Amino acid sequence: MKNKIIGLMVLAWFLNACSTDKKETITDEEEEVIVPDNSLTDDEKSAGWMLLFDGVNTDGWRAFNGEEFPDGWVVEDGSLKALGLGGDIGGDIVFAPMDFENFEMEFTWKIGPGGNSGVFYHVIEDPKYAAPYETGPEYQVIDQLGFEHPLEDWQSLASDYAMYPGDIEGVVKPAGEWNVSRIVFSQNSASYWLNGKKTLEFVPYSEDWMERRNSGKWDDFPDYAKSKRGLISLQDHGSEAWFKNIKIRPL
Repeated sequence: MKNKIIGLMVLAWFLNACSTDKKETITDEEEEVIVPDNSLTDDEKSAGWMLLFDGVNTDGWRAFNGEEFPDGWVVEDGSLKALGLGGDIGGDIVFAPMDFENFEMEFTWKIGPGGNSGVFYHVIEDPKYAAPYETGPEYQVIDQLGFEHPLEDWQSLASDYAMYPGDIEGVVKPAGEWNVSRIVFSQNSASYWLNGKKTLEFVPYSEDWMERRNSGKWDDFPDYAKSKRGLISLQDHGSEAWFKNIKIRPL
């Protein structure tokens, strides 16, 4: 009889423990926080993050070397969308209210089939420059799987265009699917990220960086990456591209 009572006590304890675990699991699921697009959490605000686009208004954005927001871009379903009217020259936009030196930036994007675009930083505006790529380094955005021409490694997705190729194995998505990218830049170290993977890392203005900078690709653009501070720019390179959740914090 004594053993039976002990057995019942053990069984009751076990059932109660299982019930408690289930409640904790449900509580954890209920407390999961879903952050809406184009918004910041309280922790992000405290850490100094700021939005460059709220999903509705184009405030702060205008044409490169221009005064108005260009017709080649629209707001669509909470995204800044390039309509694909641009090319090597013309069509790019900049966030004009402030420039950045050292920063961490994150953005969500997708590209049309066969598309090509990019995100620039340290961009300088001047009538003598026809496009942001003449001065600003570029995080390459491209349809890696569907681009019509073979790509060199330095032309590939999540590369520092014509400077450092990115390792994108395992994180490439087809055109039309959303991706999350990140750029971290400081004078001591810079890195690019794609869908949670670090694709490359380099030391700005190091001997290795200078060798790549002076290797010939930028001979026609002598002011490329000369400025250590400048504007953020989004490229319309002749194909549809969408950008949202564009946020940045100075470092």
